[in-house]
Amino acid sequence: MRNQMTKSPAEKSVLQRFPEFMKGSGMKYLGSVLSVAVSVLTGFLTPLLIAGAVDAITDTLNGAGANPVNLPGFLAGWFNARGGAEYLARHVWIVAGLLVAVSLIGGLFQYLRGKWSAEASETIAERMRTRLYGHLLAMDYDYHVKAQTGDLIQRCTTDVETVRRFLASQVIEIFRTVIMVVLALTLMLNIHVKLTLISLILIPPLFGLAFWFFHWVQKLFLEADEADGQLSAMLQESLTGVRVVRAFGRQRYESDRFTVRADAVYDKSVRISHVMAIYWSGSDMLSMLQTGLTLLFGILFAVRGEITTGNVLTFVSYISMLIWPIRQLGRILQDLGKSMVAMKRVYEILDAKVEGDTAGAGEAPLYEDIEFRHVSFHYDGKHPVLEDVSFTVKAGQTVAILGATGSGKSTMMNLLQRLYDVSGGEILIGGRNINTIEKKYLRSRVGYVLQEPFLYSRSIRDNLAITREDAADGEIQRVADVTHSTGFITQFKEGYGTMVGERGVTLSGGQKQRIAIARTLLRENDILILDDSLSAVDTETDRAIREALKEGRSAGSRVPTTFIISHRLTTLADADLILVLEDGKIAQQGRHEQLIQREGLYQRVYRIQAALEDELNSEIA
Repeated sequence: MRNQMTKSPAEKSVLQRFPEFMKGSGMKYLGSVLSVAVSVLTGFLTPLLIAGAVDAITDTLNGAGANPVNLPGFLAGWFNARGGAEYLARHVWIVAGLLVAVSLIGGLFQYLRGKWSAEASETIAERMRTRLYGHLLAMDYDYHVKAQTGDLIQRCTTDVETVRRFLASQVIEIFRTVIMVVLALTLMLNIHVKLTLISLILIPPLFGLAFWFFHWVQKLFLEADEADGQLSAMLQESLTGVRVVRAFGRQRYESDRFTVRADAVYDKSVRISHVMAIYWSGSDMLSMLQTGLTLLFGILFAVRGEITTGNVLTFVSYISMLIWPIRQLGRILQDLGKSMVAMKRVYEILDAKVEGDTAGAGEAPLYEDIEFRHVSFHYDGKHPVLEDVSFTVKAGQTVAILGATGSGKSTMMNLLQRLYDVSGGEILIGGRNINTIEKKYLRSRVGYVLQEPFLYSRSIRDNLAITREDAADGEIQRVADVTHSTGFITQFKEGYGTMVGERGVTLSGGQKQRIAIARTLLRENDILILDDSLSAVDTETDRAIREALKEGRSAGSRVPTTFIISHRLTTLADADLILVLEDGKIAQQGRHEQLIQREGLYQRVYRIQAALEDELNSEIA
C-alpha cells in the first residue's frame, strides 16, 4: 500500500505542515497553556503552604515562635506582621483554608484546560477528516482501483483519532512538563543549591531513556499500523464478499488468512509492549532511586541544620513533581511517535495527486456525433489494451459491443468518460477532443450502468433518486415501470420505502440491476452506457428497456447515444452499429444482418446461441 502512494516530501515536514490544520484553534490552545500554567502554579503552592505550617508548629514547640514564617511572598509578610510562626501555629486553619482555595482554583483551571484542548483537537480532527474525504473523492479513478479500501478507511479513522488524542492531551502535557521543570528548579535552587544538584543526578539518564524509547518505538508503531491496515483491508474485503465465501465454502480458508494477519498484528503489538515494559520499569526504578537519594541527603542536611524539616518535605514533593513529568516524557514521546506515523500515513493520501483537467477545458454540447480516431491505450506503458480503434457514431444511435473477456470493451467506455486518458489517438464529440471538455461536466451528462451495480444501504426510493434528488414520485414510478421493477417493489411491505441493506444485499442480482438501470434512466443523459448491465435481467426486461429507448426515438424525443456491452445477441441485434473486439482491436463492425453473413466471432456466437435456443425450444415442445 505504501508503494502505491506518494510519500511525503520529507519526514521532518510532518510537524512543519501540521499548523495548516490548526488554523482557528490557536486561541483555545493558548488558553489551555495558560490554564496549565495556573494549575501548575497552584500545585507548587501546596507543598510550600504545608512546609510553612510544619516549620511554624515546630518552631513554636521548640520555643522559637517569634521566628518568621517560611511562606512565599505576601503571605510571609502578612503572617510576620501578626506574630510570625507563633501566630501561624495558633491559626493553622488559615493555611487549611488556603489549601482548599488553591485546590479549587487549580481544579477550575484544569477543567478549562481540558475543555479548550478537547474543543481545539476535535475541530482539527474534523477538519482533517473532511479534507481527507474530499481529497479521496477528487483523486484519480486509477488510484482507487489500486488502493485497499480497508487501509484507506483506517487512515481516515484510526490514524486521525490517534492524532486527535495526542492533540487533546499530550501537546498540553509538553507545556505542562516545561513549566513544571522550570518552576521546580527555580524554587528548589532558592531553598538549597546543593540538595538541588543532588536531586538532578539521575535526570540525564531519564532523558536519555525517554529519547531512546521514542526512536525505537516509532519504527515499531509504523510496522504495527501497517499490519493493522492490512488486517482492516482483509476484513473489509471478506465481509463485502461474504456471499462468495459462503457460496464456495471458503470459510476455513478466509479464517486462516485472517488468523495470519491477526497474528502479525499481535506480534507487532507484543514487541511494542515489551519495549514499553522496559521503559516504564526502567524509568520507575530511576524515579524511585532519585526520590530516595533526595530524601536521604535532605535528612542529613536537616540534621546538620542546613535545611528545615518543612523544606525537606518541600524538596521531596518537588522532586516527585520534577521527575514524574520527565518520566511522562516517554509517554509523550510515545504518543508523538504514534502521531507522526499516523500523520505520515494521512499525508501519503493528501500528497497523492488529485484528478486534474486539461488547461482551458470547459463545457460543450455532448449530444453530437462521437468518433474514436485511432485510439490506443495501455495501463502500464507496456501491454496495450486497445490498439488503433476507430469508428463513428451518430448522435442518438445505439452501438453494441461484443468481445471476449479482456478484449477492452469496458476500457473503451472508461476512456469515453475520461476515467483514463487515451495513450494514443483521440476521442471526439461533435468534432471536439474530449480532453478539452471538463471531466465533471462530461460525466454529469453520461449515464453509466455497471455490470456489478452498487446500491446504498438506503430505501429503494432513495437509491432511485440518487441521480435526481428532485424527482417526483410519478417520474420514479415511470422508470420503475420501464425496467419492470414495479412488480417486485410493490411486493415489499414498505414498497419504495424498503431498505435494501448494505450494497443492496437484500435484493437479487436482477433486481439490483433493474434499480441501477432505472436510476440512470431517471436522469437526462446525452450518452448512455450499459456495461453488460442487461445480463442479469431476463430477456423480457431486456427487451422492454430497449423498446422504451426505441419508442422515445420514434416519438421524436431525444434519446441518448447508447453503448450496450453484452454477450446476448438478442440484445445486440437491434443496434445501429455493432463492434466486435478481439485482443483490443476492432475485428468487425456493421449491423446484425451484415455480421451474421461474415466469417468471424459474431457469426460463431450467433450460431452457438441459435443452436442452443433451438434445442431449448425443442425440449420445451
